Amino acid sequence: MFKKILIWLFIIILLSIAGIAGFGAHVWYGKPVYINHFFNRFALKMVLESPETLTSLHFLESMGINGHNAHLDDASPESTEQFFEYLSGELQVLNAYDDESLNSEELMSKKIATYLLELAKDAEKFKYHNYPVNQLFGVQNGFPTFMESQHQINDVEEAEFYISRLKELPRKFDQVLDGLKIRTQNGIIPPKFVIERVKEEMGDFTATDPMENILYVSFNDKLDDLEGITSEDKERLLSSAKRAIEENVYPAYVEMTRYFEGLGDKATTDDGFWKLPQGDDAYRLALRFFTTTDYTPDYIHNVGLKEVDRIQAEILLILQAESIDTSQGFEVAINVLAENERFYYPDSQEGRQQILTDYQLIIDEIDSGMEKAFRVKAKAGVEVKRIPEFKEKTSPGAYYNGPAIDGSRPGVFYANLYDIKATPKYGMRTLAYHEAVPGHHFQISVAQELENVPLFRKFAPFTAYVEGWALYAERVAWELGFQDNAFDNVGRLQAELFRAVRLVVDTGIHSKRWTREQAIDYMVKNTGMAKSDVVSEIERYIVMPGQACAYKVGMMKILELRTKAKEALGDKFDIKDFHDVVLVNGAVPLDILEIFIDRYIAEKQS
Repeated sequence: MFKKILIWLFIIILLSIAGIAGFGAHVWYGKPVYINHFFNRFALKMVLESPETLTSLHFLESMGINGHNAHLDDASPESTEQFFEYLSGELQVLNAYDDESLNSEELMSKKIATYLLELAKDAEKFKYHNYPVNQLFGVQNGFPTFMESQHQINDVEEAEFYISRLKELPRKFDQVLDGLKIRTQNGIIPPKFVIERVKEEMGDFTATDPMENILYVSFNDKLDDLEGITSEDKERLLSSAKRAIEENVYPAYVEMTRYFEGLGDKATTDDGFWKLPQGDDAYRLALRFFTTTDYTPDYIHNVGLKEVDRIQAEILLILQAESIDTSQGFEVAINVLAENERFYYPDSQEGRQQILTDYQLIIDEIDSGMEKAFRVKAKAGVEVKRIPEFKEKTSPGAYYNGPAIDGSRPGVFYANLYDIKATPKYGMRTLAYHEAVPGHHFQISVAQELENVPLFRKFAPFTAYVEGWALYAERVAWELGFQDNAFDNVGRLQAELFRAVRLVVDTGIHSKRWTREQAIDYMVKNTGMAKSDVVSEIERYIVMPGQACAYKVGMMKILELRTKAKEALGDKFDIKDFHDVVLVNGAVPLDILEIFIDRYIAEKQS
């Protein structure tokens, strides 16, 4: 987990490097003279160790270097050991830079990089405290997705590389299995439901006719789009791909399935991290990683309970004012609202198209009124699109893809329209504000367009900041008057309630020893969500401990800092200034965000 995030955190620095040849020995080894060269080297070294990352970036190909596209990453336990050893050495080099020799921006970049490297150092003893193959993600579904979406085929050689990767898959699966076996020896075994889901997923994958498998179908589609390929070459390549799927890919999946079948007697229905060796400590580290705070599980849990009570009370007051019976409690009242047909679009293609149109109107409306609370602006535009139908059944309700760095592609807010009842009209404004403006699109675009910070800080994936801002943005839109309809405000509060419930169930599962069923019952009762959706959510929290807490923790910290600034500055406080400070430094850990706000307060006071 830490390896992937650190790689992607520093990856974008590569865009500022003119070419690999520019790195002389004085930069590649030892301590570079300039700290920004250190950041560049750090990213480059990690990327060169990952052929899959190089494929995704697709920047070496323009230099005539493409051999990495024939290979898969090293997933061995030995590579994990070497990775942490490397990070430890890099932390020592980073600490060798004297703070007094750095300007303010370099010093802040050093703080952010130090934060991550020290966190990785603390995480080393818990490097096997995870479930790398689970119902959500892992090599078993990551490999087909990577091959379909990332491996480009622009000539016959790249088609040969595709087949090479199919043949190399058993090696990677064996390495992942070696890591899983170490986890088993250490008592780190996934819950029974995870094992059953993974077995079912891999069984379905290998039960598919090779010529109907996504690896073959995708390969065939790419060859169809390849100009100048002869029919003989295409037939030969397809035959080789089919044989590789049968002789290399499927046997690797079967062997992995056999391992999970062997876990049956060792697995339990205990779902929380508390059951693992040093599980309590591992969970506290996960919370620290995702929330960038030192909040304890008890503190987060209790805050969650209080926030659930507060938000539900606010919702009930609104429903009472709108003549909805609340005498039977929150769960019944919120379900009465959800079952009212007037809040839904027609279950037709026309109805779905109208949803997309209305989403765009919502975004355009608030985008034109941003000057009320923001001085900083985002240049990149944003579009609303439907999640492709082939995958919307298993996709989340919405997600966002950022704009191209060069401005050639706008940001895209993808809406899931599979189930029309999953898009009540009173929830649309809140979702649009979260995913687009002033939420993810606005914050990410502003960060990408910054001119005076190192490139890696423009793309830092600190979950508490990024998701905390998007949740905070929902509230800002309401404060600006864009949700003056009472039911729209219920939608906003319901979205915040969902994140507050996450604080309770995540800590409940991993610290307070709640069962999966307890967590499901609590979430159903306190959100009004369908049980099927709740089950998927709870199972996500089980395999991603701590991540779900980042949203509400981030929002609360931003609100806390806003209150701090208001109280300190009084009449000198300007919401535009506050938002500028939060946004123009890119995503940062929450304690570093507080440093920026404290600096802003001091400057205003002086």
